[in-house]
Amino acid sequence: MLDHRLHVFRPDLAEQRLEGQVAAERFVTGHRRVVVAPATPLKEAPGADAPLGSELIRGETVEVFEESPEGWSWVRNEADGYVGYAATDALGEPGRDPTHHVATLRTFVYPGPDMKLPAIGWLSLGSRLAFDGEAETRGTRFLLLANGEGAVVASHVLPLDAEPEPDFVAVAGRFLETPYLWGGRTSLGLDCSALVQVSLTAAGKACPRDTDMQEKMLGHLVVGGAEAGLARGDLVFWTGHVGIMQDAVRMVHASGHHMRVVSEPLAGAVDRIARSGGWPTGVRRL
Repeated sequence: MLDHRLHVFRPDLAEQRLEGQVAAERFVTGHRRVVVAPATPLKEAPGADAPLGSELIRGETVEVFEESPEGWSWVRNEADGYVGYAATDALGEPGRDPTHHVATLRTFVYPGPDMKLPAIGWLSLGSRLAFDGEAETRGTRFLLLANGEGAVVASHVLPLDAEPEPDFVAVAGRFLETPYLWGGRTSLGLDCSALVQVSLTAAGKACPRDTDMQEKMLGHLVVGGAEAGLARGDLVFWTGHVGIMQDAVRMVHASGHHMRVVSEPLAGAVDRIARSGGWPTGVRRL
């Protein structure tokens, strides 16, 4: 059966390319929109109280298949293929192609090129931006966002064609103490699979969204699993959870037990999670 997380189909509506594969009253072709909010929830259903499936971040492009009068759009994120419902007002018409991405954990948007001005927004790691120019104030260089949206510190962003981060494990370590948020994908809060996805993306490696997808698609299986000799960058999976080995002993992960990103010995995590009935299901090496 097709996965609802990655395919656009309901009994009343489905995307055109699924005609002949699923039953639906109507088949439509999506149109492109870009995320203009710093981040916006990607819900499992169209409603403020619906569960959070994932998040979209600034500059990501989506295909829109339906816009409801209540202000929700049924979309697929082009970055990872994830499907859900996003607030329509968080999306905009595609404009200037982005030229840079945020390379720090988080940065602020100022109304002008001056750090003493009150910030008017924030952007998380990986946000994609277009700029119209630059300015310098008291020795700090700023880049000016297209369409007069404000300014960001130039040293916090990199060109899209810059060399990717050399070590995704080090990127994950920068998120230590970030609160755990089921479905989150930003430096304000994220879940275990998002920590893997965001870190790998910063290192120039494509990564699916959820743990079961990652366990099937990333790297190759380590024979012996968690009992084998593990190495930096190995991904340890449980049902519904994943952690990143920092060395042969310690693991960094967004932990629902600790409710934040932590670094801890793998053995302790294995013992704790096993008490609730779950043993590691496998280890993947990239």
